[in-house]
Amino acid sequence: NTLKELLKKALTDRINDRETFMKGIDYSYYYEEDE
Repeated sequence: NTLKELLKKALTDRINDRETFMKGIDYSYYYEEDE
């Protein structure tokens, strides 16, 4: 059960990191286009 929770948390963290990463790319692209 604990292992399952750890895996779930790790997976959630990776998904959140990916979303943040993609948002960062979108922001950088928008910023460059704005200039």
